[in-house]
Amino acid sequence: MLETHHNSQAPEAAVCVALAGKRERLPPVPEGDLLSSELAELQPPAWLRRLDLERPRTGLRCLSRKTRLLKRCLDIGVALGLSVIAVPIVIVAAIAIKLTSKGPVFFTQTRVGLNSRVSQRRQLRTDSRPSTCRRKEPAYGRPFKIYKLRTMTVAAAQHGPSQATSGDRRVTLVGRFLRQMRIDELPQLVNVLRGEMSMVGPRPECIEYMEELSEKVPRYLERLGLKPGLTGIAQIEAGYANDLTSYRRKIAFDLMYLQNCSVWNDIKIMLRTVRVVFTGFGAL
Repeated sequence: MLETHHNSQAPEAAVCVALAGKRERLPPVPEGDLLSSELAELQPPAWLRRLDLERPRTGLRCLSRKTRLLKRCLDIGVALGLSVIAVPIVIVAAIAIKLTSKGPVFFTQTRVGLNSRVSQRRQLRTDSRPSTCRRKEPAYGRPFKIYKLRTMTVAAAQHGPSQATSGDRRVTLVGRFLRQMRIDELPQLVNVLRGEMSMVGPRPECIEYMEELSEKVPRYLERLGLKPGLTGIAQIEAGYANDLTSYRRKIAFDLMYLQNCSVWNDIKIMLRTVRVVFTGFGAL
């Protein structure tokens, strides 16, 4: 059974609690910067296959039925295949965690998933005023519980999520190795099999930071049109985001993926993720 030491409430109930206690993830932004609607101009990686679309995509429903079906089949096939390899690795990692630090082996946290309501995404981008209809109230994407191996001390989660930094003392010795090799992410294969995540897509964000990020990062909410992923262009090209510039860069990559999402590009991204794992690129 997966143990938790943070956010034991149901994901839906946690949304209200999280949004009520807004947490600052990024430093204060000058007013002029907040008014900017331009994303960082990034050239697509040379390896990415560019799609010639008739009109820009806004979400998962803009993908053809065939692409959605093949992408889901790829998710299930890869997740099942990796699970065979992951189970013994997770068992060894769990033993190491138990022997070296107090607390549960697994860590769960409520994250934001796919927002399938097109009209709601438009409202979130253009209107921050509260709605009188509960169903129309901004709830961002569908909340779900993400599973990870615990890499920090139990005390680190007592006051909710907070930004990781280079050389963070909250990370345990074993946890540092698990994060560098991305082993702590392996339990998320369960999220993929459950359909809450895809193998490839934008990284799922903590609910506590959604309001701030949507205010400070232009077009941030557009990334909710796709299922969050275990890996993605942003993860392999930009690494970990912990400031405004890196967040905007990652969002540009996420939106680039939305416009070029295909099974062939997913395969390319997963293959390139192997290099990221072994080099430890972007890990904190």
